[in-house]
Amino acid sequence: MSVSAHRRVLPQAPARRGWCPGLSRPMPTGDGLLARVHPPLGILTVPQARAVAEGARRFGNGHLDLTARANLQIRGVSEATRAPLARMLEAAGLGDTRADGGPQRLTLTSPLAGHDPAETLDVPTLARAIEAAGLAVPGLPAKMLVVVEGRPEAERPDGDAYVSPRASGGIAIAIAAGQGFHDVATCTEGETPAVVVALLEAFVRTGRRRMRDLPPDAFGAVADAVRLAMQTRVPSPGREGMSDAVSPRAVPFSPPAGTRWLAPGMAVLTADAPFGRCTANALDDLADLASRLGTDEIRLSPARGFVLLLKNPSAADLTALAENFIVAPDDPRRSVAACTGAPACASGSTSTLADAALLAQAFGSLAAAGRSAHVSGCAKGCAKPGPADLTLIGRAGLYGTVIGGAPGDEPAMHLPIDAVLERLGRAKTIGLAAAFAPDRAMTDIGRNGSPA
Repeated sequence: MSVSAHRRVLPQAPARRGWCPGLSRPMPTGDGLLARVHPPLGILTVPQARAVAEGARRFGNGHLDLTARANLQIRGVSEATRAPLARMLEAAGLGDTRADGGPQRLTLTSPLAGHDPAETLDVPTLARAIEAAGLAVPGLPAKMLVVVEGRPEAERPDGDAYVSPRASGGIAIAIAAGQGFHDVATCTEGETPAVVVALLEAFVRTGRRRMRDLPPDAFGAVADAVRLAMQTRVPSPGREGMSDAVSPRAVPFSPPAGTRWLAPGMAVLTADAPFGRCTANALDDLADLASRLGTDEIRLSPARGFVLLLKNPSAADLTALAENFIVAPDDPRRSVAACTGAPACASGSTSTLADAALLAQAFGSLAAAGRSAHVSGCAKGCAKPGPADLTLIGRAGLYGTVIGGAPGDEPAMHLPIDAVLERLGRAKTIGLAAAFAPDRAMTDIGRNGSPA
């Protein structure tokens, strides 16, 4: 059974807030106001990075979150400091792009966009064109996201619509559908912005908030609306129609922590923020390193990290970042997602960051085997809305345990963190399901003949 098939909302789950925070409209939380910065294409110049760091120190509490959409969040802003923070970052070219409640940034691109030799289309130019065209579409939900990918065989992160090249030629437009994707249209690169606008307009008319929430019978109607719009807007409308859901692809969307060569004369240095959090001083140090190594771009990664494209990084450069960032691809913290939790988040009742650090220390062998974990302060699952091999959901100071599910699923049991760590030690021998969901494990053994 898929996660979506048995998913339900937990009783007393925290209410979702009614907007996505920006600079002009920050969101209240446990440590003050949360102001989100949306760098164009997920790229900061070195001066912009320094402006964000200075803004976090002067007008916030000095802490920054990196989001799964390659944005930054400044924490601890107050009513007195929100306006000067917004003015400062607007002057740096990082102001909000719209005031109608729609997405401040519509597209998500790989941190390597424009430089990866495997790309077969001009991702930055196409993403900018889609951003500009999307501003003219009223009524877009704030969380709407169009993933623009230039590599034919790249994985797809969580999103609503997907733009990618077909191996056989042309640009494929697909939408999220449950656990997979449905193709809507094929067009040329030049036609793509108009086709995406037609798709967005058709989706707005459904009244839904996310494309994956569309009922099965609505996909055909959306595709038909796109096809009709294409007949009038683009000269050569090709249409693939609705296809079966396709599996995620193999090439990672974001580069792993550490360094690797991208092409002759160009290397990638990736520094992930532990559990998606860093300080203003750490961002300043990164900006200093980027400047010293001759690059003016700091790219944000959906893996909650920073990416630098360099000519010749050294081991010393990684060492300089290791105090504040994850710089090894096998660091178990990369396999553990965590939100801010208590006391910084008003919805949390557990110290998720501290508990996630403890969990990561005990998760090494499981992480090496490809397992994932998520420590969520509440049922909203802000750090990772989707499933993980082990999900812990904070509630009344304890953690509900979910195996192979998401924060909105029903826990098998509720445990203090010490008991979680003790069972995690046993899980290395008997399996996660037997340690945290014994009833399910017995069912799986009866069905499959082996422990989960």
